[in-house]
Amino acid sequence: MQSFKLGHSANPDWSAALDACLAQCGDLHDTTLGFVYVSDHFADVLGELVRSLRDRSGVAHWVGSLGQAVLATGAEYEDTPAISLLLTDFPADRFHLFDWPEHPLPASPADSGLRLAVVHGDPRNGRLPELIARLPEELGHGYLVGGITSSTRHYYQIANGVVEGGLSGVILEEPEVVTGLTQGVSPLGPVRTLTEADQHMAITIDGRPALDVFKEDIGEVLARDIDRAAGYIFAGFPVAGSDTGDYLVRNIIGIDPENGLLAIGEHLKPGSPIMFCRRDGKSAREDLDRMLADVQRRLQGRTPRGGLYFSCLGRGRHLFGESGREMAILRDALGDLPLTGFYAAGEIAGQRLYGYTGVLAVFL
Repeated sequence: MQSFKLGHSANPDWSAALDACLAQCGDLHDTTLGFVYVSDHFADVLGELVRSLRDRSGVAHWVGSLGQAVLATGAEYEDTPAISLLLTDFPADRFHLFDWPEHPLPASPADSGLRLAVVHGDPRNGRLPELIARLPEELGHGYLVGGITSSTRHYYQIANGVVEGGLSGVILEEPEVVTGLTQGVSPLGPVRTLTEADQHMAITIDGRPALDVFKEDIGEVLARDIDRAAGYIFAGFPVAGSDTGDYLVRNIIGIDPENGLLAIGEHLKPGSPIMFCRRDGKSAREDLDRMLADVQRRLQGRTPRGGLYFSCLGRGRHLFGESGREMAILRDALGDLPLTGFYAAGEIAGQRLYGYTGVLAVFL
């Protein structure tokens, strides 16, 4: 049974912030692994920061990422220098750090159970969706949670040292974990079929001009003012085989009124199911409450000991109305669970890269 210790600080001096974080964690005897999320304000000193963290803590293995906002239990640090770290005592032979595909993945043990990978990725790599889709199979019985690095300058991740370019993180062998995914949007209209498409351009949906179907589904008021719809109407693509109704949410990136075309931020494939979704604070709160209730149900009365949360940069105060509100909702539901994470440029769950979602993992 693992223990977890949390430390977080918004001291603008990174060295002082580390001292404050480690002081909050207390005795680190038997600690084997640390998760660390660092504000991109500290991007230029990240290598020195990680080396110092390892030296001061005595913990050899660290994984994490830069982020434009870093998270901790009940706290959200946005647009400010900050560090959040979570330490645990997973047995040393039950976890493996990786930086893939730069280096080979550790071999799957014979007859292994669940291998949970906590994953961070470089947004500049155009193959990320493909790599994310492949990784669970490469792991054997694998499941992913994590997020894509968000930063205004550099796009570094941490896997013992500073890495970039692909996917990195840690593989946990047979952890006791419960995960959840919150979409933050509500569907508008029915699930339809994309009948004709060319790369990012939806040409016809259900055999009709795509723009006509879009206007029909979003309603007369928004259809009269397409500009007003921009920013909170999205395309949704149902995930095949999902028993929870999950779908990938992608931006509407342009329209062609003359030809009835709709441009979507996804490589489109004819025959795919498609629907349109609305993103607003009410939908986000309702779905976050749903996800947390489902996690509590699957915990079956057991008390989690630590957690990770990866949320979209477009959520937080943009959806919940004030800074810190999303994390306060998690704290109300989960109590003072030691929890860390960051606001990401894309969220990873299962074998897919999502957008506008929150991904939660709680450890027992």
